[in-house]
Amino acid sequence: MAKKANTKLRFNILTVFTYIVGIIMIVRLFDLQIVHGAEYREQSNTRLTRESQLEASRGAILDKTGASLVTTKMEFSLEMYKSKVDNNTLNQNILNMINVLEKYNLSYVDSFPIKINPFEYTISEETLIRWKKNNNLSEDITAEAAFYKFKSKYKIEGNNVEEIRKIIAIRYELAQKGYSSTKAVTIAKNIPREAVAEFSESSERFTGLNIVVEPIREYTSGTMASHILGYASQISSEEYEKRKDKYDQNDIIGKTGIEYVFEEYLKGKNGTKQIDMDVDRNYYGRIYFKGSNSWF
Repeated sequence: MAKKANTKLRFNILTVFTYIVGIIMIVRLFDLQIVHGAEYREQSNTRLTRESQLEASRGAILDKTGASLVTTKMEFSLEMYKSKVDNNTLNQNILNMINVLEKYNLSYVDSFPIKINPFEYTISEETLIRWKKNNNLSEDITAEAAFYKFKSKYKIEGNNVEEIRKIIAIRYELAQKGYSSTKAVTIAKNIPREAVAEFSESSERFTGLNIVVEPIREYTSGTMASHILGYASQISSEEYEKRKDKYDQNDIIGKTGIEYVFEEYLKGKNGTKQIDMDVDRNYYGRIYFKGSNSWF
């Protein structure tokens, strides 16, 4: 009898527990779909996918033995988009980025016209007058005072002057170039694969950063046979007007020699770069490559 009572008690407890779990799930489902349904739907709809053209690599030029005379090497560049983070997070992300770049002895954009230790302007007097006016600074402001004006403007915390200077350099460049959630500013070029891996593996520390793959033309024998091989560079406005059906304004085109004569065969087919952006303006890049040719 006691055993039967214990079995019934355990069954009742299990039943009550099942009902409680069911009620919790129903309440949660009601909250998600009814109470906050419209809000979550709006957030979902604001997710953006942006596609842009990815420049194709030009075909290689080989000698009769198959050795490369002209080839294309792929280089990584680092660019930054505007992300939905507060100033403290943005400044810390920039400092994290700079620490990685300096770890691999990589240079990065820096056009901020004030140096430290000691504080001095780095532009001519005439240019300095215009610069102060454009940045709403008084004509007699010292380099040190102007420096701390920018520190306050970008809401940079801490007292390490060297770190502050690094952050200001990037923030200033972003402001000058007018970056946005759809327009990037290039921060550094010729990034080694080790640095690319570090940026990719710790993406949460580098909000808004994106790695771009760019093809760079390389003449393996230097100037040897340059009059035969020729060279390729950015298309001119005149060339673009004649070939706008197949070329874009930033495309590379053969100018002389083999690069020019066999342009039709050496030009690759551009691909597509797709950037998926969440509601917080964090980026997740996917790159697709299309087409490449070689000419013997």
